[in-house]
Amino acid sequence: MIVVMGATGATGNALLRSLLALGIPVRALTRNPHRPVPGLTGAHLPPVEVHYADATEPQSLRTAFKGADQLFLAMANGPEQVELESRVIDIAADTGIRHIVKVSAPAAEPDSPVAVSRGHHAVEEHLRAGGLPHTILRPYAFMQNLLRLAPTVGQGLILGTTGDAPCNHIDCRDIADVAAAALTRPEIAGGVHTLTGSEAVSYPDIARRLSLLTGRPIRYVDLSRDELRDHLVHRARMPGWLAEHVTEIQRLAVARPETPTTTVADILGRPPRGLDAFLTENRDSFRREDGPDPDRRRTTGSR
Repeated sequence: MIVVMGATGATGNALLRSLLALGIPVRALTRNPHRPVPGLTGAHLPPVEVHYADATEPQSLRTAFKGADQLFLAMANGPEQVELESRVIDIAADTGIRHIVKVSAPAAEPDSPVAVSRGHHAVEEHLRAGGLPHTILRPYAFMQNLLRLAPTVGQGLILGTTGDAPCNHIDCRDIADVAAAALTRPEIAGGVHTLTGSEAVSYPDIARRLSLLTGRPIRYVDLSRDELRDHLVHRARMPGWLAEHVTEIQRLAVARPETPTTTVADILGRPPRGLDAFLTENRDSFRREDGPDPDRRRTTGSR
């Protein structure tokens, strides 16, 4: 039995589908018992256990982990992430979980300039200290997060602080497929895997690609760090810590030019899903013209 935390998120839900396609017993966890978990219906799919669990409620975790062998650990970034993920790991060990696949972050280092990455490093160290077998996945920016740019793309703008720096992106479905491999193939388990797509692409280049795709001019506007943070907080109404995170990861992409890895292809035996294919798949979202006033330069989401 494999327990999937974050079963309603993009990566966790894709993992559910991957495991179900393999016929693996799965237990999906959700913090909202009244919100259906997508993708669980279909005559060809085996039944899935759905459990309520919240990392702030230890007993709910103990109940959800009972009788399971492996855990996929993916939680939303946040100020309490280290505390909550460490608690999850400790309870998993106490309840008999024998292997954890954790979604971490690039630059998960003790002195990383990105606070969230420092937090992931702390959780990784907690995993190592506890001695529980584990696999670490360090994906770069999710392609799915590009959909958060759709409102300003609809008004002809992409905002950022990365200039012409190349940035790695990866489709969450590829992260899920690698996670499924780590959960079902012993030779993959136990490693640290940095995951990217097949190319690193700058935001001006993404703007050019979207211009061709949508048939309307889209331009990239490079802001200062303070300008971007101000727009995120005051226009997108993003929490301060998250706005700071966005500016930190964009600054890091400039300081450390990003290049793709071959990890996804090495593990899955196929190339990762391409950025152009993702943009084309979501063409209708980027063609919308009902976004905010372009003069507001509203920005949402991370890089």
